[in-house]
Amino acid sequence: MELIVGLFTAFGFLVAFLVWLLPIVLIGLSDRTSGGEKLAWILAVIFISWFAWIFYMLLAPLKSEFRRERHYRGYR
Repeated sequence: MELIVGLFTAFGFLVAFLVWLLPIVLIGLSDRTSGGEKLAWILAVIFISWFAWIFYMLLAPLKSEFRRERHYRGYR
């Protein structure tokens, strides 16, 4: 009986860990951001929790494509 309870507990912790890890993996694989911005979002999810994941889905990328193109062409 104790073995079964222990297995269910271990399985529960494993599921909880995978659910916690899911947004980090999804941000890491996403093409919406890159470089330092992606790292900042991942750190926000780690330290702030799932609220940062919701903000990522609503706000990322922080810079628009138009502003990025102007910056790369040398316009400011």
